[in-house]
Amino acid sequence: MIKLGVEPNGLNINKNCGSTSPAALCAKVKEVRADIGIALDGDADRVLIADETGEIVDGDQIMALIAEAWAEDGRLAAGGIVATIMSNLGLERFLGSRGLQLARTKVGDRHVVEHMREHGYNVGGEQSGHIILSDYGTTGDGLISALQVLAVVRKNGGSVSEVCRKFEPVPQILKNVRYAGGEPLEKREVLAAISSGRDRLGNSGRLVIRPSGTEPLIRVMAEGDDPVLVRDVVDDIIGALTQVAA
Repeated sequence: MIKLGVEPNGLNINKNCGSTSPAALCAKVKEVRADIGIALDGDADRVLIADETGEIVDGDQIMALIAEAWAEDGRLAAGGIVATIMSNLGLERFLGSRGLQLARTKVGDRHVVEHMREHGYNVGGEQSGHIILSDYGTTGDGLISALQVLAVVRKNGGSVSEVCRKFEPVPQILKNVRYAGGEPLEKREVLAAISSGRDRLGNSGRLVIRPSGTEPLIRVMAEGDDPVLVRDVVDDIIGALTQVAA
C-alpha cells in the first residue's frame, strides 16, 4: 500500500490531495501501476476512486455500483437510493434500467440523510463522494464506502474500470454568476431564458438553477444528450443573469 497526503500539519488539510484534489492520486496510480486508488477528504466522510488507468470514479458511479450490488443481494431498502438534484441524469437512467428509483433532494448531505430516514432508504449520497450507508452509520464514511467498492470488485473479478463504471454520464455543464444583490432570478428576462431552456431540453435533459447557500452566486447547471444544446442553454441563461446581476 502506498500512502499520499498523510502528514497533516494543521494547515494543509485537503491541500493538493484527497477527494477534493485527486490529481496526485491519479498520477501515482499510473506511475506505480496500481489496481486502485482511494482518495478521502480531511475528515474521511467523502471518497473518490481512481481506477487502474488513473481515471476518477465519482460518487454517482459509486452509488450505482453499491445500489446494484445490494439490490442483487436483497439488501437495498425502499427500492432505490437518495441523491441530490446535482447527480447526473445517467445515474437515474441506470437505476431505472435495473428497476430501481432515484429520489432527489436539495444539495447537501443533511437533506439526503433526512430523506433516507423519513422514507426508509439505506443508500444515499452526493456526486462529490459523500456516501451514506445507514446500515453501518448515520453519516458519510469514506472508508466504509471504499470497502463496499473493494468487495464488489473482488466479487466480480474484473478491473476497477470494468466493474465500477456502471453508466456513461450525460454531458453536464455547471457555471456560476456572481451578483451584487436583489433577486436576479425573479427578473423577467431571466425567467424567460430559464423557461426557454427547459423547453429546448425537453425530456432529454435537466436544468437546475439555484442560489449558492454560502456566496452571492447563482449556479446554473444543465445536462442532456446533446452537449451543444446543453452548452447553448447554459450560456443563454448565464447571459441573461449577467445583464441583470451587475
